[in-house]
Amino acid sequence: MSSPVTKTAGGVGALPTPPAAPRKSVTGTRLWVAVLFLLPALVLLGALVVYPIGYSVWRSLFDADGSGFVGLDNYAEIFSDDSTLVAVRNTAIWVAVAPALVTALGLIFAVLTERVRWGTAFKLIVFMPMAISMLAAGIIFRLVYEQDPDQGVANAVVTSVHDVFVDDSVYPKARPNAQVSDLRASGGGSFTTEATVRAGTPALLPLVGIPPNSLPGDAQDAKAATGDGVTGTVWLDFRLGGGGEKGAVDPGEKALKGVEVEAVKDGKVVATATSGSDGTFSLPESADGARLRLPGSNFAAPYNGIDWLGPALVTPAVIGSYVWMWAGFAMVLIAAGLAGVDRNLLEAARVDGANEWQVFRKVTVPLLAPVLVVVLVTLVINVMKVFDLVYIIAPQPTQDEANVLALQLYLVSYGGGGDFGLGSAIGVVLLLLVLPVMWVNIRRLRKERQR
Repeated sequence: MSSPVTKTAGGVGALPTPPAAPRKSVTGTRLWVAVLFLLPALVLLGALVVYPIGYSVWRSLFDADGSGFVGLDNYAEIFSDDSTLVAVRNTAIWVAVAPALVTALGLIFAVLTERVRWGTAFKLIVFMPMAISMLAAGIIFRLVYEQDPDQGVANAVVTSVHDVFVDDSVYPKARPNAQVSDLRASGGGSFTTEATVRAGTPALLPLVGIPPNSLPGDAQDAKAATGDGVTGTVWLDFRLGGGGEKGAVDPGEKALKGVEVEAVKDGKVVATATSGSDGTFSLPESADGARLRLPGSNFAAPYNGIDWLGPALVTPAVIGSYVWMWAGFAMVLIAAGLAGVDRNLLEAARVDGANEWQVFRKVTVPLLAPVLVVVLVTLVINVMKVFDLVYIIAPQPTQDEANVLALQLYLVSYGGGGDFGLGSAIGVVLLLLVLPVMWVNIRRLRKERQR
């Protein structure tokens, strides 16, 4: 008895198709096993990422307390509210400046540390700020940028350099006593006598407004000027314990040494003199009949440095603190990429006659381009969510000028605003701004895998 022949599409006598084997992954693992192992991660991803994003998008369509549907009104408010627009502007400044500056400094540090013996120690010092939290860094730089040079390191340095080239006034805020002196304000902080000075009649130029205990330690008692020439006395018309006659040089009243006195005729300075240790001064005969002027440089307030945290400089100041923190991060990544560069290419360029700048610009930088892109993209994402430094460093009067989107999100939601609808809308906008950068990063990773 002959066995039956199975007819198939392949023709008479073809063997039957075997049943399909269970589907496996490329590693040989069954699909359901892989899904089982990935399930905890997927649950966490959904709970910590997908759900918050979806809820934020949904919440952004409602009003402050979530009771009324407002559609896209919260998004419209983002681009119509002045404080939010300032935050958008400052965020754009951060994205344009901070990542590029940090990457450039990291590249410079990475290249230079290869040429010094103590490069490892330098890398450690530059990278050390990464171990400090944003909160601690903010407190540090709030002190660094303090306006008072006795407390702020930045202004201590600035004022020290300034004082090397410009002399400070000895008697800031000093002024004449209008009741007994004919010195009157004449513009620019200077004071000029109403009467003219005559030879043989000493001029009296009493000043007040200076605490006697703040005078230089070697201040002597004032003396009335004598002589037949054009003379006079500049002194502090006040003494501890009171007493004496106003407008007259009394015993115990202190001389004001080093005060510049100008003789002015027809608006022109014809002679100058400086008061001595006893407060007296003497002018040449050409000063006879002139008015005496005490220039404003005698009374200018001391230079207190730069207002780092003022409206004009608060954003650059905060960016400076960010650069201090993250330059080490960029340096370490770029140095790791630099270690993998083929040194033969660099030597070949030098043999061909290229100088060090040409080798750096045309060989080193192009070879490091993938690493530089990684650092730049990472920093762009990071600065879009910067919050701590701005909130801590910027003082309350100028915090609005330094505002960024992440800080604005906090302020409108939890910083007294209580508008969770607008806060959610700002969060969604931040997500939309980050997505293009993430897309560029993902494309770069895929290209690297294909190589």
